[in-house]
Amino acid sequence: MKLQMQMTINGYVAGPNGENDWMTWNPDPEFLAFLNSLIDSSDTMLLGRKLAADGFIKFWEDAYVKNPDTPFARQIVTMPKIVFTKTLDKSTWNNTTLAKGNLAEEVANLKKQNGKDIIVFGGADFVSSLINEGLIDEYHFIVNPTAISNGMTIFKSVDSMRKFTPIHSKLYPGGKTVLSYKPKKD
Repeated sequence: MKLQMQMTINGYVAGPNGENDWMTWNPDPEFLAFLNSLIDSSDTMLLGRKLAADGFIKFWEDAYVKNPDTPFARQIVTMPKIVFTKTLDKSTWNNTTLAKGNLAEEVANLKKQNGKDIIVFGGADFVSSLINEGLIDEYHFIVNPTAISNGMTIFKSVDSMRKFTPIHSKLYPGGKTVLSYKPKKD
């Protein structure tokens, strides 16, 4: 399972109330190729309820309607999505199902299925839970050239030190840096 997470240079993945107005968007062909290859390697997307309800799915559906030739938007819209929730009883989004059971068990069952990788897009609390359960196999941090004074982090509730093995890093012409890691197995 792969995590794709946007963050600031000081490690925040959202503002204190979930704001993402700090994200820079100056896409260059190399960065777009990276994003497309990351999502091409996957056939299922996992999201937390808060991110889904805060407009992630609707944003990409609207982007796809406006420009159906955009590969990234098309991939997000057409890819099956699973929203993890304890509070919702039904999905109001297209191509989306709800997972309401034990997180580790649900993910273990998904990982057993045939197909491509599973990609995780967030949000912060959901990703933090996945990290605490040791469920993420690859981390792909997209570091924006911005800093904010306060916000959400995905490592705030990590219950022990975590070490990682670098697998890739690249500064893209548009200003974003991608840092990719695997959990270090001691």
